[in-house]
Amino acid sequence: MSRLLGLALVIAGLGYPFAVYFGMEHLSPRLFAVLLGGLWLARLLLDDKRPGGRWMAIAALTFCALLALAGDPALLRWYPVLLSILLLGVFGLSLKFGPPMVERLARLREPELPEVAVRYTRTVTQVWAWFFLGNGLITTGLALWAPLSWWTLYTGLIAYLLMGLLFAGEWLVRQRVRRVA
Repeated sequence: MSRLLGLALVIAGLGYPFAVYFGMEHLSPRLFAVLLGGLWLARLLLDDKRPGGRWMAIAALTFCALLALAGDPALLRWYPVLLSILLLGVFGLSLKFGPPMVERLARLREPELPEVAVRYTRTVTQVWAWFFLGNGLITTGLALWAPLSWWTLYTGLIAYLLMGLLFAGEWLVRQRVRRVA
């Protein structure tokens, strides 16, 4: 059930910018709040074992409550900003309180990581934290000053392409690091 819920949140996240773009003039922001809030509430109730899972869900539910109460369509643009802030928090706090997020993920596949891999995962976690900081700043600027079409293009396509490039680039670097180590 939690995998299905996770998939629903991913699909909602991927489709969200386009739903906002096409639905902003025809759908109530309260409908967005109810749909997103329902997914986050289910995640909170069914799956709170992930790092930051509980406080991420509470923050998202707070956003949904604000959106429902205000009913302001402009607030719809702030959801990607919230997600970037939350992910920056998860990755950044894991650097401070450890182990770093990427190390946690790496240990799922390889519980006994060599020291060189532990240092590497720390660096990759830092890179992702910087990415989410930059992404949050860009989405904030777009939410404040850009036309809806620019916001949709960035949050619905460009940001995902940048994440994909970061994933691919990290994978290539990891292959090189493994060969050297």
